[in-house]
Amino acid sequence: MDCQSVALLAPIVHRTPFISDRYHSDNRCMKRLEHVRILMYSHDTFGLGHLRRCRTIAHAIVERFKGVNVIIISGSQIAGAFDFRARVDFVKIPSVIKLYNGEYDSIGEYIDLEDILTMRKLIIQRTAESFQPDIFIVDKEPLGLKGELEPTLAMLRDTDTRTVLGLRDVMDSPENLQREWAARDTIAKMREYYSRIWAYGPERFWNPLIGLDVPQDLAERVRHVGFLRRELPPAHALDMHFLPEKYVLVTTGGGGDGVALMEQVLNALEVDHMEDFPLVMVLGPFMKSESRERIRLRASAHANVAVIDFESRLELLLNQAIGVIGMCGYNTFCEVLSFDKKALFVPRTHPRQEQYIRASRARELGLCEMLTPEEAAVPQVMAKALRRLKAMSNPSLALQPGDLSGLDVICDDIEQLVSNKDVPASTRERLSARVSAVER
Repeated sequence: MDCQSVALLAPIVHRTPFISDRYHSDNRCMKRLEHVRILMYSHDTFGLGHLRRCRTIAHAIVERFKGVNVIIISGSQIAGAFDFRARVDFVKIPSVIKLYNGEYDSIGEYIDLEDILTMRKLIIQRTAESFQPDIFIVDKEPLGLKGELEPTLAMLRDTDTRTVLGLRDVMDSPENLQREWAARDTIAKMREYYSRIWAYGPERFWNPLIGLDVPQDLAERVRHVGFLRRELPPAHALDMHFLPEKYVLVTTGGGGDGVALMEQVLNALEVDHMEDFPLVMVLGPFMKSESRERIRLRASAHANVAVIDFESRLELLLNQAIGVIGMCGYNTFCEVLSFDKKALFVPRTHPRQEQYIRASRARELGLCEMLTPEEAAVPQVMAKALRRLKAMSNPSLALQPGDLSGLDVICDDIEQLVSNKDVPASTRERLSARVSAVER
């Protein structure tokens, strides 16, 4: 692979179907932030979580502000399966996959991983150079996949671009995170590159940097914005599905590691003969074909089980459900809270502790119920937990004001970052150029 020729490639911006702008999380009128550019980075090596979170934030921004354009840099294999609102586009970088042992590999059998990483690094940097963002928002990985963001972050450090790091409410156990970040001196580089850190959860829930040796000046940049509230997309997406009434939704996100939970639920149905318990199982786009066929075959033996391969607008399915069974990934958890659904979570515990910590803490606060993978593997235990699901309290009874304020707080912070007294020179230059062109 000739890296120099790759560097000359212009980034490909994928234009997505037009969806009219709307801002409906409250009654505020749309504000104008003229000619503001926001670049987002989502490394997307496993599942759907990173892309869906970035997309949610981008949509909230363009709903709140006129004149703002957002580009998401994404490595997701299926980014094109999602609709994006007007003024939100994405640049697709070559995809890599994350293996179950935590290592990475290229998708193409004959493409070297190092070549893929070089291409990604160059496209990211070229995109930032061409787009000249006023704000650069990085999702979860402070330095990007294998450090691929470092050249771009170093370049933007010498410009007026504001750099923001967005962290999940829970990243991992302190031990795992310390081990991972120490290898790249990540904490020191976060101090060097980022002026803001958004924690996507309320402070009372969890601190994503808990247990780490975080300098005071970096800790002061952390803002707990609250969970990211989800809204319903247009309802016509459900026309293609035949759904039972009063069903429980079973979802594992992308599905790449969701086979065990799907089979545990089916095991419970078989031992308890729960014919009065309608289920809708969404397998996800990354579940292996052999696993997909096995689950479909087993589910076909139950008249009360419907199986859907993939739905890009999962919010619609979740909103109509009376309860949810999942693994407690960040997006599913936010949707459960947003649509006030009773939930039973069976979090994975390897290679990260993220889901287990989130589900455990949420159970402590009365937001959900939880089984460990070992408990869920016992069909009788899972069956009893399913039976209890309908009698659970809704999470709204345990929520506090501000818990779901993340998108509003983020938009408020963006407005502050690009306010008149704080407009970056790059934006001022674009504004001056536009005025001069009009006058001519």
